[in-house]
Amino acid sequence: MEQGALLSYGPNYVEVGQGLATYIDRILKGAKPADLPVQQAARLELVINLKTAKALGLSIPPSLLLRADQVIE
Repeated sequence: MEQGALLSYGPNYVEVGQGLATYIDRILKGAKPADLPVQQAARLELVINLKTAKALGLSIPPSLLLRADQVIE
């Protein structure tokens, strides 16, 4: 996001990585991958880059900024 994207709405990749580590641990302990449940991200995050919005001449509504999980200034 810091490199110029305006908005991002998706999973927190740190949480996804932690879940993946749990899967790997279970597989290394002998679990069969086919027997493990499929999981999705439990929560999505909204990140808004105000630097990019300013560079594009856009204004982001305050109501959207309040909903954002992270605002890059």
